[in-house]
Amino acid sequence: MKIVLDGMGGDYSPDEVVKGAVRAAAEIDETVVILGPEAKIKECLEANKWNGNNIEIVDATEVITNEEHPAMAVRKKKDSTIVKGMNMLKSGEGDIFISGGSTGALLAGGLTILGRIKGIKRPAIAAWFPRAGKKGVTLLLDCGASVEAKPEYLHQYGIMGDIFVRGITGKIAPTVRLLNVGAEEGKGDTLHKEAFDLLKNSYINFCGNVEARDVIYGDTDIVVMDGFSGNVYLKASEGMASAVMGLFKNKLTEGIKAKFGALLAYSKIKDIKNTFDYSDAGGAPILGLKGAVLKVHGNSRSVEFYYAIHRAVDYVNSDITGKIKETIEKTQTVNTETEESGADE
Repeated sequence: MKIVLDGMGGDYSPDEVVKGAVRAAAEIDETVVILGPEAKIKECLEANKWNGNNIEIVDATEVITNEEHPAMAVRKKKDSTIVKGMNMLKSGEGDIFISGGSTGALLAGGLTILGRIKGIKRPAIAAWFPRAGKKGVTLLLDCGASVEAKPEYLHQYGIMGDIFVRGITGKIAPTVRLLNVGAEEGKGDTLHKEAFDLLKNSYINFCGNVEARDVIYGDTDIVVMDGFSGNVYLKASEGMASAVMGLFKNKLTEGIKAKFGALLAYSKIKDIKNTFDYSDAGGAPILGLKGAVLKVHGNSRSVEFYYAIHRAVDYVNSDITGKIKETIEKTQTVNTETEESGADE
């Protein structure tokens, strides 16, 4: 297996990317291929005292930034890390691509170079979300791959999320809910009412609607949402968590009594912090493409890349892409047969 890593993707690249790669490569048998300026990547490897044999370098002289128009940059910058990474997946030279670079460029590159799995209407960015006071995490999708949605898109998000969670966690029948303005059936606009019916009549373990405030408290394994709502929900939650933890920290350092109390409650405070810690999530998969792609947050440090590489091994071994392709093909066959049967009657 070859895990292709964007050495220039992220705010702290290539140093933090290479540092995470070195740590992970020392623990796995798979090969990690780092894309980026060869001399610079070699320098980082030497700085991290790498002496193993399962890290390779592929020279890539260009980088696509967040400020560039994604589709145009993908067309023009043929020697960029993102374009080279996608081409390596397409040619079979790599099994999965990990990047902390421009989300827009990853989507544009994925769609134009890899393409969508046949039958998939839109790809989806999936992200793990913490559960307050409960073990495990919840998968949210779509978190911004497509800001516009149709009922069939949400239906497919549910199917892809089900396949991903089954493959990664081993759960036999993960629970699926639809983000909506109310928990009762019949709530929401036309989009969500029609999506509800499609999800309800599919093979997945659909358990109805869920309100935004309940996602973090519930036992739901997968929450389906349109890309606009998903992106806003995820970013608002990240901002709120950061603000609350910052306020908590400030209050606990105001005066001697507060500091003394903080010392006594240190272990509990650490538990709260760990609940909202995304560092071990392993990146957000972009599901629905003809290749395995993991998007890591742009401000990630070495620990996030370390975990992403480990999760990438599970992703490939579970053959998530192949299972999505197989399931969508079966779903289309069933729908076609049903339509033909109805026409005959």
